[in-house]
Amino acid sequence: MNSKKQPKISEGILRLFGRIKRAIKGEPFNRREIQELLQNTRGAIDSVEEKMVSGVLDVAETQAREVMIPRSQMVVIENTNSLREILEIIVSSGHSRFPVMNKDLESFVGVLLAKDLLRHFKDTASDDIDIKRYIRPLSVIPESKRLNTLLKEFRDSHNHMAIVVDEYGGISGLLTIEDVLEEIVGEIDDEHDTIEIEYIQKKKSNDGSEYYLVLALTKVEDFNDYFKCKLEHSSYDTIGGLVVHEFGRLPRNGEKLIFSGFKFSVIKTHLRRIEVLSVKSVIAN
Repeated sequence: MNSKKQPKISEGILRLFGRIKRAIKGEPFNRREIQELLQNTRGAIDSVEEKMVSGVLDVAETQAREVMIPRSQMVVIENTNSLREILEIIVSSGHSRFPVMNKDLESFVGVLLAKDLLRHFKDTASDDIDIKRYIRPLSVIPESKRLNTLLKEFRDSHNHMAIVVDEYGGISGLLTIEDVLEEIVGEIDDEHDTIEIEYIQKKKSNDGSEYYLVLALTKVEDFNDYFKCKLEHSSYDTIGGLVVHEFGRLPRNGEKLIFSGFKFSVIKTHLRRIEVLSVKSVIAN
């Protein structure tokens, strides 16, 4: 008789063995079971790999409206802008692709790649530019578009930006291939991204109005100090937690809420949390 003490097998491992047995028999896993399987096999793959696999699974269930850049935060070029104005927009934003809109900002013309302007400077030193020569087609997708499908379309078309429209055809926002990939691998920083992150940043919209970008991790007491206000924070440490509480659920990108004298707009979410908010002070009637 073997006197050695047998190791105790956890319930998680037993469930894992059961699922593997079922898989061998040809019974497929659903996404929820795969997520549970990942949680029960920590150590077999590292945390980065686990997050990436989870991100892939989440992307298949995520819609464009949940991760798009809202219309109010889009950096655009008008088809009537001068070359100098276009260059100022490119330099100040650090982006490489820009939707080109009609002057009324209600319809789009296409997309302009910053690198395409180099052809203009190669061909002529004139400040006059026929922007139509450099505009490329721009994809249009509904808010309900699944990100896994969009990623395949980006890959097949080599067009890495899409305008998101609502059910009435109105412009809701835009999505780039980087936005989709970040849902899988996490934040992708480039040479234009700021290394030192400010929790509250003052900005100006295209119409000249002021707003503030606020990281959801900002402490409510720091928010109060900055804006000289008195938001209740006895139950919530961060402004993101307070906003989620006021919504009563996790909001989607672009959703807005007014309370305590401020208009909060959700700029960016990731998986199951808010990351960035736009904040404007409003005057009570």
